[in-house]
Amino acid sequence: MTTATAPSPTSTAPTPHQVWKRARGLLIALLILVIAGITFAAVRSGTNYGHLDPRSPDPKGSRAAAELLKGRGVSVTVATTLDEATAAVGPDTTLLVTGPNLLTPSQQRRLHEATSASTGRTLLIAPGPAAVSRLAPGVRAEPHRPVSAIPPSCALPAARSAGTADMGGIRYTAPGSTATACYPSDGTPSLLVRKERGDGDTVLLGSPDFLHNERLDQQGNASLALQLLGSRAHLVWYLPSLTDPSATSDDGSPDGTDDGRTGEETSGDESDFLDLIPSGWLWGTLQLALAAVLAAIWRSRRLGPLVTERLPVSIRASESAEGRAGLYRKANARDRAAASLRAAARTRIARLTGVTAREAHTSHVLLPAVAARTTTTDGELSILLFGPAPADDAALVLLADHLDALEREVRTS
Repeated sequence: MTTATAPSPTSTAPTPHQVWKRARGLLIALLILVIAGITFAAVRSGTNYGHLDPRSPDPKGSRAAAELLKGRGVSVTVATTLDEATAAVGPDTTLLVTGPNLLTPSQQRRLHEATSASTGRTLLIAPGPAAVSRLAPGVRAEPHRPVSAIPPSCALPAARSAGTADMGGIRYTAPGSTATACYPSDGTPSLLVRKERGDGDTVLLGSPDFLHNERLDQQGNASLALQLLGSRAHLVWYLPSLTDPSATSDDGSPDGTDDGRTGEETSGDESDFLDLIPSGWLWGTLQLALAAVLAAIWRSRRLGPLVTERLPVSIRASESAEGRAGLYRKANARDRAAASLRAAARTRIARLTGVTAREAHTSHVLLPAVAARTTTTDGELSILLFGPAPADDAALVLLADHLDALEREVRTS
């Protein structure tokens, strides 16, 4: 006697081989992206510098200006700490501070003490209101304006010689002082030169754009950069860094974060955070986002054309008609239901009257053939077979009854 064994259930879970086939394309693409990113970072790791860096050939770098200055005999030294910057100030030195808003309040006070005791030149790039109050007391920062080509409109020899330059950004006023104001944007200067002790002076620039590699050959930008930065034999290019040991003080964080400025007042520092992010990371994020979108498109469901296939079970015609009628009623689609009834009736009546299937839905061909087989007038036939949609459900039911009656009359005639 044999015992019948129940068939084992069929597993619908994907096999490891199926999972690998589905995911291998995405994994390979991700691996290629990672390898390319690592290779790109390794190749550029020794030459990639940041915004306003005199060693950077990037569009936002300032290598072109530094090379022009060196060609005119000006020595260019890069300083990354406050100690290096303050130790280098002197009567024959120009100190360029590219990010005064990154300095803490204590660093700003130290820098002001060092530069005010010197007879050299100090250039401050786009200092905000709080930074100005410590680095150039008596000067007030005004709201930011877009950078554009602006004429000098002042008597400063360097500005008059350079002519129109890309200026704007933060604007500065010095009430009650004899400061020289140039490049007014909306009536307020974006370059301010204030005399200090002896031959020393402090230059406030509302925007660094004229120092960028991509803009140096436009307007009078190169001339303005050479005259402002090359007035002394030595140029110290100070790039403030958050890793500077002198930044770890007890009296606050960098000037761009804790001075309570409003959104309008901080507009000149709005790019400081992005400046701290290496450009490679920004490009890497963009590439990853693009890869994610492509992967989503690749794995998304593709809706192709409809394919006719046989039903797995047979359904009675009455059940199919009832289901379709229910859908029409739920959608309140009496117009489509009436059109379907009339089209089916015209097709059946055309076969009975000898009209071809192609002309079954042409009124001037079908109506005369039907009129010859019935006692219904042409106007009634036109309304019945080609008329408007019923106004309510009762009219739809009445239309179905009249179509059935017409078909029976044509059949028996």
